Amino acid sequence: MPSLSSPEPSPRLVAFAGFRQVAAGDRAQVVSALRKLPATEETLLRVFNDATGERIDLDLRPEAEAAPSPTAAAQAPAAEASAARPVGRPKLGVVAREVTLLPRHWEWLGSQPGGASVTLRRLVDESRKANEGRVSVRASRENAYRFMSEMAGDLPGFEEASRALFAGDKLKFEGLVAPWPEDVRLQLAKLAAGGWSAE
Repeated sequence: MPSLSSPEPSPRLVAFAGFRQVAAGDRAQVVSALRKLPATEETLLRVFNDATGERIDLDLRPEAEAAPSPTAAAQAPAAEASAARPVGRPKLGVVAREVTLLPRHWEWLGSQPGGASVTLRRLVDESRKANEGRVSVRASRENAYRFMSEMAGDLPGFEEASRALFAGDKLKFEGLVAPWPEDVRLQLAKLAAGGWSAE
C-alpha cells in the first residue's frame, strides 16, 4: 500500500498553440517545449490535463521553477494539520468523517450485522459497482466538454456538438466536429472515447 505522504504523480499535460498541439508529457516536458517556441509567436497558448480536459495555468518564467506552485503551498499547511491529528485508522487507510442521518437510519444501521460502519461500507461498494459504467460515461462526456468549451466554444456547430455529446450520439457528434482543426478533433476523440457506451 502506498504511503499516505507520497506525492501524487504529475498528470500528463497537452499544450496547444492556437488549434495546433505543440507539446505533450509531464509538467517539466511541457514547460520545456513551450519555452522553446519562438518568442515572437503571439498565438494563444493553452495547456490541459490530458485525462480530464481541465485547463492548467503554467508559469513559463525561468524563476518560477524555484518557487513552489500555489497549489503545493496551499496543500502544505493542510498536510501538516492532518499529519498532526490522525483520525480513524490511518495505517489501514480508514478516515473518520461525520455522517448525518435521521434516527430511523441510525436505528436500522445499528441492527445490521457488523454495525453501522460495516453496513455503510458495504452499501457504498454495492452502489459504486452498480453505477460504475454510468459514472464513467458521464465523466468522459464532462471531460470532453470541458476541453471542447475552451478550445472550440467559438467554432461552428459547437452547441449542436455539445448536445450530441451529452445525448451519446457519436455519429452526429463526429459529423459536427469533422470541420474542426485536426488536433482538436483528435484530443476530443480521446477524451470522449468512454462517453459512447450505453447508459
